[in-house]
Amino acid sequence: MQAATMEDHPRNMVVCAQPEAAESGIDILRAGGNAVDAAVACALAQTVVDPLMCGIAGFGTAAVYLQGQGVHEYVDFHSPAPLAARDDMWADLVESELRDGFGFALRGRVNDLGAQSVAVPATLRGLEAMHQTHGRLPWAQVVEPAVRWAADGFFVRPGMYTFWMDAPLAGRVSNLERLAYSASGRELYCQSGGLPKHTGTPLRNPDMARALEKIAADGAQVFYTGDLAERMVADLRAQGSPIAMEDLARFQARRRGVLEGRYRDRRITTNQPPGGGAMLIQMLRILEQFDLPGLRHNSPEYIRVVSEAMKQATRDKDAYLGDPDFVDVPLDDILSDAAIQRCADGIRQGVKIDVPRMGSTTRESRDTTHLSVVDGEGNCVSITHSLGMPSGVITEGLGFMYNGCMGAFDPRPGRAGSIAPGKSRFTASCPTIVFKDDRPEIVLGAPGATQITMGVLQAILNVIDFGMPMQAAVSAPRFSATSNAIEVCNRIPRAVERALQAQDYTVLRNPYNYTIAWVHAIRVLQNGALEGGADPGRDGVAYAC
Repeated sequence: MQAATMEDHPRNMVVCAQPEAAESGIDILRAGGNAVDAAVACALAQTVVDPLMCGIAGFGTAAVYLQGQGVHEYVDFHSPAPLAARDDMWADLVESELRDGFGFALRGRVNDLGAQSVAVPATLRGLEAMHQTHGRLPWAQVVEPAVRWAADGFFVRPGMYTFWMDAPLAGRVSNLERLAYSASGRELYCQSGGLPKHTGTPLRNPDMARALEKIAADGAQVFYTGDLAERMVADLRAQGSPIAMEDLARFQARRRGVLEGRYRDRRITTNQPPGGGAMLIQMLRILEQFDLPGLRHNSPEYIRVVSEAMKQATRDKDAYLGDPDFVDVPLDDILSDAAIQRCADGIRQGVKIDVPRMGSTTRESRDTTHLSVVDGEGNCVSITHSLGMPSGVITEGLGFMYNGCMGAFDPRPGRAGSIAPGKSRFTASCPTIVFKDDRPEIVLGAPGATQITMGVLQAILNVIDFGMPMQAAVSAPRFSATSNAIEVCNRIPRAVERALQAQDYTVLRNPYNYTIAWVHAIRVLQNGALEGGADPGRDGVAYAC
């Protein structure tokens, strides 16, 4: 992990979890590109050098703010269910719900591994849409760094290897199974004995290099209606997927307005449903009713108060938040002054908010990544993109893994997160920009499934309420409550844990010191200098020029 605050006041910065990808973004900025060019180049490089966290066949959401141009929007590229999907297709296979509400365990693991778990690939279309609308450099130049990493190679980083070897989540397929599911995956990422290649092992992906070269030359259309699309659909359907050429051809990224809220003297802008921005705004509005500095950072009472706000947002997410094209999302009610005040009053009175779960004790999926960019013109981009729970499927000769986004749907009909043809599932991804005095102050986001919003929330509180520099804000110990239990990282003292248990809370200690989302952020200081914050739980960097 490397942080940057340069004495010469750098005007450009890229922060993300992969040094190779950050380097690609900085190179594009040096070549005259703007923040959008750099962000797209960085994201494409991430799909090569972090292949279990993201991919061109994944999904995501991006904040774009172009200073002085009147542009402040979100480009959403969530993966929809195939048109042949049905709301009851897996209703009789349910075994349990994951503890954080991020999906269900089904018999046969059909939603978690293999071609049936694949939703319509969306990331490439979203990145191209951002570049076409707001980029400055030619598309081929922005794609070229990713081609180079795939062709020339990189190596297994410590964070990658640790994640690949992580113990399987209860009710979920292990990361090693995902890597080794396809013949291409075994060849690319595994040793002869089946275990992942070790830290420092060189990796090259010539198949993906060739695919990216086609994409650089012909644009995303080759992936959605051309030769690559035909190869993808033929392979997926041969393996039992209902995805058809029509699913690919009709997918388009969407440009949406921001969801806005306030916290103290700041303006918070984040994404609309089916993204997680509503959860973030709701929690901030609840917590604004409390003197958080007076509670002391990460004290038992501070954790109790913040955790109850997290639980309220999670409960409302489970009940109401979904794809607004399919679900009537009552944001006005959830974020109303009356609802916020009721929740705050209940927390003061010691009420424990109930977040029911269908009998599971799993940890969250973490197959996601993030990047934040600020350029010398004051433009800001924040992208969170993912494979969901990766399907493990790699079409022979193409080199990239498909998403497993069908695993996040609720297999029970009649709910906000239920399956429907063309519907996107809720995701907690919430790339966010915090404004102070109408100028961007913090550009941030994180991976971490439902815990994304919890990590972003705490980084914001750490800056605004506790005056932490950006690197300290993303490095401080975190906790989360996405069920009736409170999960704490291993740097939360056990005395705090015991105090919460004395109040009849179930406290789960995560063995990792840096965990519960992995926030990557940039702070713009009053003098224009940039502070980078790269989460120590990844191999992240903050590069500036």
